[in-house]
Amino acid sequence: MAIQNPDKNEIRNILKKAKRIAVVGLTNNPEKASYYVSEAMQNAGYEIIPVNPNEQEVLGVKAVASLKEIDGHVDIVNIFRLPEYLPEIAKEFAEINADVFWAQLGIENEEAYQYLKDKGYTVVMNHCIKVEHALLL
Repeated sequence: MAIQNPDKNEIRNILKKAKRIAVVGLTNNPEKASYYVSEAMQNAGYEIIPVNPNEQEVLGVKAVASLKEIDGHVDIVNIFRLPEYLPEIAKEFAEINADVFWAQLGIENEEAYQYLKDKGYTVVMNHCIKVEHALLL
């Protein structure tokens, strides 16, 4: 089954409603997309939660090693990891019952997509959240 992303209206609504974005693979390297995309979203007013076992703090926020360490509800899980890691991240995502699974530009995995769609989750793959935010809001 092919990956079908939400339409532009649904993506706009997701971005309007969301407040907290957990970013899997967020690093302290300002040259990496995870950093400058997350910084832009933080500057746009979103709460960014870095998820990376190799970082203590990113963008002034204490990092957590996994999604399960986050207190409270997560609106979007934004992923900057290689496609082969998505099925594992999808299972953890379902455990914390976040709202939207968002794999960044160039990242998609049909197994993870199908797993989450079968459970009724909203899934966005191969889209940059910063670009979508700039275009739609």
